[in-house]
Amino acid sequence: MRPILPAILGCCLLLLAACGRDKSSSACTPDPAVASVSAPVQLTRLEKSFFQIRNTADAQRFLAEQPLFANQFLQRRQFPSDEVLAGTLTRLATNQGLQVLGRQTDSVFQDSGKLKTGLEGMFQHIRYNFPAFRVPPVQTFVSGLSQDMFVNDSLIVLGLDFFVGPAARYRPNVPEYILRRYRPEYVLPTAALAISSKYNKKELTNQTMLGEMVQFGKALYFAERVLPCTADSLLIGYTDRELQGVYFNESKIWAHFLDKKLLYNTAPFTVQKYVGERPNIPEIDKTCPGRIGAWVGWQIVRKYMAENPKVTLAQLMADKNPQHILNESHYRPRPRRAER
Repeated sequence: MRPILPAILGCCLLLLAACGRDKSSSACTPDPAVASVSAPVQLTRLEKSFFQIRNTADAQRFLAEQPLFANQFLQRRQFPSDEVLAGTLTRLATNQGLQVLGRQTDSVFQDSGKLKTGLEGMFQHIRYNFPAFRVPPVQTFVSGLSQDMFVNDSLIVLGLDFFVGPAARYRPNVPEYILRRYRPEYVLPTAALAISSKYNKKELTNQTMLGEMVQFGKALYFAERVLPCTADSLLIGYTDRELQGVYFNESKIWAHFLDKKLLYNTAPFTVQKYVGERPNIPEIDKTCPGRIGAWVGWQIVRKYMAENPKVTLAQLMADKNPQHILNESHYRPRPRRAER
C-alpha cells in the first residue's frame, strides 16, 4: 500500500479539493429556516462562584444555589452528606494548582458571548432537525481535570479546564493523539457528538464491524449537520495531514476492510482495533490514524445521504440497519491520482 502521509506530496491541489468539505462556503451560508428557530441558551459560568469558596459554609451555599449541578454533575447522592461534599469542594477551590488552572481557563474562555453564540447556533440546528429537542441549561466548570463534559436532557456541563490547550499548567493525563483534541476549538464538536447519542439508534444484537462503523459515522454526520461551518479535522480529531492522507487513500483503506473480510466480523477486540482509540492502525499502514473505521463509516453515511436527498437527519439517526445504509449508499471509493 502506498504510504498514507507521503502520498500527500505532489497532490496538494487534489487534496485541498477533497477536503473542501472543511467547509464549503455554501455550507456556511446561514439558512433562514434554521436562523428562525428559537434556541435561547442559559449559560452560567460556575467556575467564577466556585473559586470564591473559602470554607465549607461557602461551599454549602454554592450547593444550595446550584441544586441541578450538585445532583447531576457532582453526584450529590454518592456522598455520605452535604457536609462531606462541601469539604471536598472547599479543598478543590482553595487548591493553589487548581486556582492557577482556573485563571488560565478564564483567560482562554473569557468571551462568554462567543461561547454562547456557538452553542445557540448548534442548538438551532438541532431543534430544526428535531423540533421536540429542549435546550438544556449549560454550565461551565473547572473540574480539576476529572470530567470533560456532562450531557443529558436536563443539563450540560462543560469542563473547560480540559480544553485550555497546550499552554495550560496542567493537562489531561491522556496520550498525545487524544490530548490534541483538548483545545478550545473542540468544545462544540465534543458536545455535538455527545448529544448525537440521544438520537443515534442501533441494533443491540449481532454487533458487527459494519454496524459500529456506521454508528460512529452517523454520530459524525450529526455533528457535521449541526455544526456546518466546522472543519472535518475538528469533528473527527485528525490532524490536517492525517485527514489529507486518508482522503487520498480512501479506496485502499476500503479495500483493506473488504480483502480482510472485516465488515461482518463480530469479535470485539478486532472491531475495537479499527473504531477505537489507537495512535495508528499498522494493520493498514503505520501512518493510518486510529478510529479509521469511524471515518470510513462517516464517508458511507455521507454517500448515503447524498444518494438519498429525501432522507432527513432524524430518519438517518433512527435507522438501525447498517446494511441498508451501506447498500443504498453505493459506496465505492475510487483511487485518486496525484496532480502534477
